Amino acid sequence: MTTVESDPARHGVARLFCTESGTGSNILLLHGWTCDSHDWSWQLPALEARHRVVAVDLRGHGRSDVPASGGYSPDHYLSDLESLLATRHAGQTFVVIGHSMGAQIAARLAAKRPDLVTAVVSVDGALGFSPEAASFFLKTAEALEAGDPATVVPALFETAYHPSTAPAFRRWHARRVQGMAAHVIRESFAPLFFGAGQVGAGDASEIFLRGIRQPFFHLCRDPEQGSRMSSWFSNPRSRVETWPEVGHWIMQDRPDALNAAITDWIAAL
Repeated sequence: MTTVESDPARHGVARLFCTESGTGSNILLLHGWTCDSHDWSWQLPALEARHRVVAVDLRGHGRSDVPASGGYSPDHYLSDLESLLATRHAGQTFVVIGHSMGAQIAARLAAKRPDLVTAVVSVDGALGFSPEAASFFLKTAEALEAGDPATVVPALFETAYHPSTAPAFRRWHARRVQGMAAHVIRESFAPLFFGAGQVGAGDASEIFLRGIRQPFFHLCRDPEQGSRMSSWFSNPRSRVETWPEVGHWIMQDRPDALNAAITDWIAAL
């Protein structure tokens, strides 16, 4: 794989598109890799009825800035979020809800800035994967380097859908990838699972998550992953749940059930 220079200071802070609505305690929504904040459209009405909700497009995604190559490590994403919260929400705290890559960024933000994050919800987050899964992801990273992400990514997504996932969602996800800059797609993926500081797979993920002190709610599709992660969280209000018969975009496949699970868990904190 190509090694890409990673220096948040050099690449600066990206301007992030976000929406803010609702009243109550704060929630920050972080979407997944190759996605954008529209992924949370099925959650916004339920969350906004009880909370003030900030839904963000991460750098290189959606309507946010698209920095040049070399600006897509997890640290870059964290720097953007820290700047956004310091500028627009100084002194406030958030429950951070993330999907896929966004869940790993949420966990990293909780670890780095416990003064900003009161709890984390991980919706099939890029965390806690086995070494075997990491081997599969390595092949994906190599395919992204060698091929066209507009082809590689939809093929990867097909392995993560449930048979019940609506065809319209599959087409939407694939078309969105086709409209993204290739360097964003390539450079955002590998650092989640490989290299110094990765926290997505193996022992490194366990060590990292054991260090998080805030309540953590992790929802995943893989029973083995859920069982493996169930003892990793120190806060007594943390929870790990396995959701069968659902695809990677749990919030789109089963929106009402997910909304209820998340709002009930937050209300009980």
